[in-house]
Amino acid sequence: MAINPAQTPTADLRLAIGLAQEAGRAIQGLAGRIERKTKRGGEEAVTVADRAAQRLIVAGLLAAYPDDGIIGEESDDGATITHRPPTKGQRIWVIDPIDGTNNFINGLGNFAVCIGLLDAGEPVLGVVHDVSRDECWWAASGHGAWCNERRVQVLDTPMSDAALIMLSSNLVSADGTLPAFVPRWFQACVWKIRVLGSAALEAIAVAGGIAHGAITVNGKLWDIAGPAAIVREAGGTLHRPDGQPLCPFDVQGYTGGKVPFLVAGPGATAELLNELRG
Repeated sequence: MAINPAQTPTADLRLAIGLAQEAGRAIQGLAGRIERKTKRGGEEAVTVADRAAQRLIVAGLLAAYPDDGIIGEESDDGATITHRPPTKGQRIWVIDPIDGTNNFINGLGNFAVCIGLLDAGEPVLGVVHDVSRDECWWAASGHGAWCNERRVQVLDTPMSDAALIMLSSNLVSADGTLPAFVPRWFQACVWKIRVLGSAALEAIAVAGGIAHGAITVNGKLWDIAGPAAIVREAGGTLHRPDGQPLCPFDVQGYTGGKVPFLVAGPGATAELLNELRG
């Protein structure tokens, strides 16, 4: 059973966990039984469940923190994302109501509800609720990283021929090219490559000490905002593929642009960044 929000250390975290679990319960029975729609020119999948889950989460957050900002993957008409700047301070909640929407539509159990809190662009809180497995991954700054009631930590060992690497399913860069590391890895890499179809769950595999690294080529802010705090509190690193730090995030005027990223254990970071730049 997933964590009881009352057992977590901060009011922010208790609210986020409770909303993620409530959204998860609302969508769980719809997996594999819901119509696929498209948004933003027909390029991205969406369902009525995505939009309903986001409305539930936004309503709960704004009822408790009306001055905070909101960035969400969905909007009711599908033409834009949701971006509501904070009216006071620099706190912005970032929501992915269903990460892994195509998995959800087809009844494949790799999908999650994700809620992250950024303060001045820094990830200070994250929740990734793995709905099918009823696993709630969560973290807040200074309180460690957890899966339900179990504390988690990244691997600190270097890459080896037994290492797992998580890789996003869309591997073509924003400029329409295939990064050089992709064919090189598929032709000659000894590492074990896995693709889950959910960038958040791939990143969480690093936080949980399952994989040494996770690379998302075509990510968006909501794919990583929730996992970021969890990875950081678990001892992991967060970088852009060029080696620059991923955080703080620049959310000023964000409209859904690409946010490619590498999350990794400290012992694997340098080698993986060299591969991505090579």
